[in-house]
Amino acid sequence: MFQEFKKFIMRGNVLDLAVAVIIGAAFNQIVTSLVNDIIMPPIGLILGRVNFTNLFINLSRKHYATLAQAKAAGAPTINYGSFINTVINFLIVAFVVFLVVRQFNRFKKPAPVVAPTTKKCTFCITDIPIEATRCPNCTSHLE
Repeated sequence: MFQEFKKFIMRGNVLDLAVAVIIGAAFNQIVTSLVNDIIMPPIGLILGRVNFTNLFINLSRKHYATLAQAKAAGAPTINYGSFINTVINFLIVAFVVFLVVRQFNRFKKPAPVVAPTTKKCTFCITDIPIEATRCPNCTSHLE
């Protein structure tokens, strides 16, 4: 069982997937910092000094000035500011992945076009060699 597990782990796809997950997690931290620390502060300033991480809807009857106070009190909240940050984060990650895949596909050689080696008999719909003039199944003359 250990040998089978070792064989499974050492397959190329599993190792590639593990590396991709680790790099993706590190990249996600970079993008999250980019969104939270660089992109959102100027947008918040333009929109009238809004801190997106502090935008929330309080579902309790008490008033809380900040999201941190509401969370500390255990109040139920809808954190739409954090959601906006997460959506922008996702869009940046999706765009970067699109660019990477696009570049990868550019360098990838196109699949060779393989000429067909068989055709269908027009009478019995059987696959036959492309050079055949008569169907071996129904013995019909072919064009």
